[in-house]
Formats: sequence, C-alpha cells, structure tokens
Amino acid sequence: MDEKAPLPPELEELTLALLHSRAEVERLREREQLFSTLLGGVNAVLWAFDWQARRMIYVSPAYEQVFGRSAALLLADYGEWLNSIYPDDMDYAAETLAQVLDTGAVEAREYRILRGDGQLRWLSDKCFVSRQADCGQPLILVGIAEDITDKKLLEGELQRLATTDVLTQSCNRRHFFECAQREFAAARQSEAPLAFLLLDLDDFKHINDTYGHQMGDQVLQRIAECGANALRRGDLFGRIGGEEFAAVLPRCESILAEQIAERLQREVQRLHFVQDSQEFRVTVSQGLTSLSAEDQSLDSLYARADAAMYRAKRQGKNQIVVA
Repeated sequence: MDEKAPLPPELEELTLALLHSRAEVERLREREQLFSTLLGGVNAVLWAFDWQARRMIYVSPAYEQVFGRSAALLLADYGEWLNSIYPDDMDYAAETLAQVLDTGAVEAREYRILRGDGQLRWLSDKCFVSRQADCGQPLILVGIAEDITDKKLLEGELQRLATTDVLTQSCNRRHFFECAQREFAAARQSEAPLAFLLLDLDDFKHINDTYGHQMGDQVLQRIAECGANALRRGDLFGRIGGEEFAAVLPRCESILAEQIAERLQREVQRLHFVQDSQEFRVTVSQGLTSLSAEDQSLDSLYARADAAMYRAKRQGKNQIVVA
C-alpha cells in the first residue's frame, strides 16, 4: 500500500490556521449567544448613546418589554425615547442626562414614561460616561433603565398609611400638625391670612352606647366626608382625636373662614343614619380662630380654637364660636 505524500509545510500551516480560525469563530458565536441569552433574561434596559450624533447605538431586548415600543424605531430615531417620557418629567430627564458630562455618572435618576399602550410607568435610569471623545472618537454614554413602578406604588402606599387616619382616610394627627406647622410658618413669613378650625362631634359616647361602635365608626367616616366636601382645594383637614377633627385654611380671611365653617355645619346637619329602624342625626361644635400678629406659634391658634370649641359645647352644642 502506497503511503500518502506529506503535506507541504506551507499548506499544513494554512490548514492549521483555518482550523484555529474556525474554532475561534465558533467560540465567539457561543459567547454571543450566551451574552444574548443573559441580556434577554435581564428585566432592565441596557443602552448606549452617541452624545454628539444624538443617536441610540444599542438597546437591549428588554426595551420592547419595558417601553412597549419597537427597538428598531428607537435605533433609527432617538426621538422615540424622548417621546416616551412623561411630559412633566421631560426637562428633568434631559437635565440629569446632561449632568453626566460633568460628573461622569448620574445614579439617582427617576422619571415617568408612557408605554406604547398608554400605561404610565416609573423608571430608574442610571447613566455613565463609557468613552470620552478623543482623537475623533465619539462620546458614548451608557446606562441601565429599570422599571420601578411597583416600588413607587409600594412607597406611595406606605406614605399613605403613615399619614392617613385608617378609619376616616383623612390626615392623621401627626401628619396634620406637621403640615399645619408648615402652613403657619409660610403665613407668618408672607404675612398672609390663615384660619384654624376645630370641631368635635356632639354626644359621641351616646351614639356608641346606643347604636354600637360600628355605627359610631360610620358617623366619623361621614363627618370626614363632610369636611372634604365643605373645604376648599388646598385646605388641610384631619382627625386629631377620637371624635375631634381640625382644619387649617391657608390664605383665608376670617369672613370666608366663617362661611366655610357654616357650610361644614350644614353638611353635618344634613346627615342622617338608620339603625334597627331607628333614624338619628348628629351635630358638631366648632371653634374658629384666625392668625394674628401676636401669634408666635401654631400652639396659640390651636389653644384659642380649642377654648372656642368648648365654649360652643357649654353654650348648647351644634354651633360655631369664633375666637
């Protein structure tokens, strides 16, 4: 049997080089597939942006899921990203993106977007300088945008629970006085009028004893509704005790404050309740006062309104006393 002639050295080296190149191509293809798989599993949008050209040069697969829009359209026109930003947040998003040129990184960016289907979503969009413009090379910014809508909703719910009276859904005592203190300070600084109102449900113990605590809770809820209906937008209303409520009326002259208190009184007087075929009505006693030049603290207004409210009780209830 004739043995095959050996390959010339040059051909052998070329064959080995081709085999090596083929193996490298396969490894690169496998790495690319692995990289694509990993990106596809990340529920955040990775992006790269050419600053001078104002062009998005890369966006990860999660873009279409998070934004509900076409990645191909975005790569063709950066305006697609801009058009998705909620109008009220447009200036903030643009300003914080530009800040990265000075700081190298901006990690505290949160703004809202409108998905392609109209849903409003919150994004945390961190960005960094990947490559500075040098020797004719473009300035590249990279970032990662994550949908944080659920986190924002949770934060909002926790804030609501921390500031809202669970039974009546009005401000709780702590939050009411925090806000009232800010309104007092603002009124003092600007020399603007401010009114403070206290109201207490008359004979609440009798209601609880006669009709039960569940009915008593319903009465308190309806009183809170009356407060929401009678006050102006921007007024502050809260439950500060068992059957005691308070209101702060910013930029409200004393005459208008009395009119608001009278409107609230009428709203409460219209209420009626039925328990076991028994119908009953409720009333409140109110104490009203206004900010004066001598008032150095919110406590002064609170004390005057409280004293006026108890005078209303002693004088027969179901009335407004102005101090």
